[in-house]
Amino acid sequence: MSGRQNGWWISPAIPTIANCLLALLWGFSAYGGWGDAAFCGEAEARDPVCSSDFELAVLFSVPPAVLAAAIAVAAWALPSTRHRPDRLDALLTIAAIVWILAEGILFIGGYVAKQ
Repeated sequence: MSGRQNGWWISPAIPTIANCLLALLWGFSAYGGWGDAAFCGEAEARDPVCSSDFELAVLFSVPPAVLAAAIAVAAWALPSTRHRPDRLDALLTIAAIVWILAEGILFIGGYVAKQ
């Protein structure tokens, strides 16, 4: 395949699906209540101070999440990137790494809020 340096070819659908799944995981963890329930408890056992602190972790994770979403969308929206497999791969990989960073911020923030 032209444009590939090492001869490997992976369908761009795979990193795209990975980015979508990471986005869903972040969304459910940040705004779907998964993270709050995991770190701060549910119903009567819910710690309101922990929940408030977890909201701060969500706030800190929003910028990387927005950046990751913008990179992934730009990778597909820009013809100069979409038509060059190496660039598309690179941007989708960077977007996935930034999604993992956003998830890491939620996890570390939740762990700190739990303490």
